[in-house]
Amino acid sequence: MRWHLAECEKRKTFVVASSSPIVSGIAGRYAAALFELAREAKSLDTVSAALDSFSAMLDSSPELDRLVRNPVFTAEEQVGALSAVLAKAKIEGVAANFLKLVASKRRLFAVRGMIAGYRALVAEEQGILAAEVTVAAPMTDKNRSAVLEALESQAGKKIALTEKVDPAIIGGLVVKMGSRMIDASLKTKLNAMKIAMNNG
Repeated sequence: MRWHLAECEKRKTFVVASSSPIVSGIAGRYAAALFELAREAKSLDTVSAALDSFSAMLDSSPELDRLVRNPVFTAEEQVGALSAVLAKAKIEGVAANFLKLVASKRRLFAVRGMIAGYRALVAEEQGILAAEVTVAAPMTDKNRSAVLEALESQAGKKIALTEKVDPAIIGGLVVKMGSRMIDASLKTKLNAMKIAMNNG
């Protein structure tokens, strides 16, 4: 199965139609192209699982993260190294082809955004609202459940929650939820969680 950048570029309209602020720019175009191909191949879940595995590898391997972020590597070097990593992890098919395409186009620096965008589009397809929570430190299971409950209560539907850690926010949490603004009642709940999280 061959991929071309034109396939990513010509799907811009799908991204614009999406309600998720996570799906935008370069990452959004590539995510939308991957989503449509995976949907046509009836492999949304398979691709999701492969991307989850790759994302976990990025989080746990400083070497792989450096390969993705460092512009010093040529496209050929990135494709070669990435191919070896994917083969070892047994990531193949649509997801592997996609990641190799991204490397060949020197777009690996945006791969985390592409994965987040793909997740948001799959969630949207399944009637689930994608939400992203940025916290200063990893949440406990209890805090994560409380945030999820508050968001689902506000949205009136199931939420697919993505967690990002950014120490720069100095405590608490920042929430993006679809295209909806967070109202005062939800802010009050979240502020209470923020205090609880800061107090340990």
